[in-house]
Amino acid sequence: MPERLSARQILDRLIAFPTVSRDSNLPLIDWVEDYLAGWGVTAHRVPNPEGTKAALYASAGPAVPGGVILSGHSDVVPVEGQAWTVDPWQVTERDGKLIGRGVCDMKGFVALALAAVPLALQRGVKRPLQIAISYDEELGCTGAPPMIAAMAAGLPRASAVVVGEPSMMRMVNGHKGGHGFRVHVQGFEVHSSILHTGVSAIMEGAKLIDWANRVNAENQAKPVTTLAAMFDPPFTTAHIGTIQGGTAENITAKDCRFGLGFRCVPGEDPLAWVARLRAEAARLEAAMQAIRPEARILLEEVFYVPPLVPETHGAAEALVRRLTGDNGTSVVSYGTEAGQFQAEGYSAVVCGPGDIAQAHQPDEWLSVAQFEAGWRFMEALVEDLAR
Repeated sequence: MPERLSARQILDRLIAFPTVSRDSNLPLIDWVEDYLAGWGVTAHRVPNPEGTKAALYASAGPAVPGGVILSGHSDVVPVEGQAWTVDPWQVTERDGKLIGRGVCDMKGFVALALAAVPLALQRGVKRPLQIAISYDEELGCTGAPPMIAAMAAGLPRASAVVVGEPSMMRMVNGHKGGHGFRVHVQGFEVHSSILHTGVSAIMEGAKLIDWANRVNAENQAKPVTTLAAMFDPPFTTAHIGTIQGGTAENITAKDCRFGLGFRCVPGEDPLAWVARLRAEAARLEAAMQAIRPEARILLEEVFYVPPLVPETHGAAEALVRRLTGDNGTSVVSYGTEAGQFQAEGYSAVVCGPGDIAQAHQPDEWLSVAQFEAGWRFMEALVEDLAR
């Protein structure tokens, strides 16, 4: 019989793996696979095309439909440039808080889910407890869709999915969708004294950025739909977070690169926003090419995360309400793989320990009280599966 690790002991192990999205998560996946194998549970990997990362899923209990999927991601954001007061790759307990990179977002939930596996086996659940651990969630949930497709094809169909993003253990039944693009504006370099004969990639890129500002102002002024009113802000937003470009102050910029993303409220067609972006880029590009035919605006789609739409009489919502006693309705403006599970036909909600405000922060923390509440949720879930 393997050593039974507590959720806290598992959390210590998970945090020790520095699974920043830019790096491999395979050492963590190796550990999880070995841990599950020790309990007689076979894990299945879904590698990325390069073989440098992998998602993992497993099922504990009988191979029958009607189980519950507990889904989380293995990757975390970087710590460089942040003022940490402790080692981010070691859990530090202080003042009722567990501190470390990923404790809140979202290795705390993953640790709880893994600790529930031997509990489910010991209890003799009649429906399976299924585990899903993805990669590259922080880069746009790009690692989850192949894993979800593999689970849908290879496991008995679960009745509910609980994505454990931090929600203070409240039931979240709706979130915005996300669409991300890399924009590369290609200009033509000339001396800035004759800028009218060249094309400044930065100045043309600024026009597309200003278009995003106008989109936000336009959306903010629109009448708010009933569904959109649940969100903060209650409208679809366009955002640019980083920008690079230019050679020197006296040269029109040859290149300008930036990311442009939409957070789309449920009920709106995300492809309509893509069409509007492409149309605006084409309009600007035509004006650029009238000066220099070489000039271009390239749009590369990086990710798409569908929204999580509140379900009518959803099985996942009913389950979490039953286990937590939460009868409220909550939505969030960030995206998760819950929308991707829902797009695959699963009933899904978000419910996990911790406050999203702590995610990505220096000295990221999860309160001990929330971690304990998460464990009570797991105990109640196992009992529910055993009935």
